[in-house]
Amino acid sequence: MKKIRVLVAKIGLDGHDRGAKVVARFLRDAGFEVIYTGLHRTPQEVAMAAIEEDVDVVGISLHSGAHMTLVPKVIKYIKEYGGNPDEMVIVVGGIIPEDDFEELMKMGVDGIFIPGTPIEEIIDFIKKKVAEKKKKTVA
Repeated sequence: MKKIRVLVAKIGLDGHDRGAKVVARFLRDAGFEVIYTGLHRTPQEVAMAAIEEDVDVVGISLHSGAHMTLVPKVIKYIKEYGGNPDEMVIVVGGIIPEDDFEELMKMGVDGIFIPGTPIEEIIDFIKKKVAEKKKKTVA
């Protein structure tokens, strides 16, 4: 069985990457193939990496408060560059106010994980969502 490919991205000027690195390591230990973009990426760079790496999951980590601006840009650029964000699981993690969850989901985000979310919950969510999206694309 093919490993689930996950892109872990840090967008913008946010320099807090410990959480993203911890999650990336746990995902790798759980059997996922993880690509980490490093700090200070643009939405365009993240979208291009998601397409070039043919990932199943795009994980965006934000602590800067710019999630309502940057996340929709990543989704937009995935479409513009020829990818299909509906075939990818889009997750956002970090400091995300609960008041923004619903709007992010309307924009195309599949899951939101804040600090303190058990890693098992993230792993299970990704496995389930990837399986659901693969079924939809095959059907």
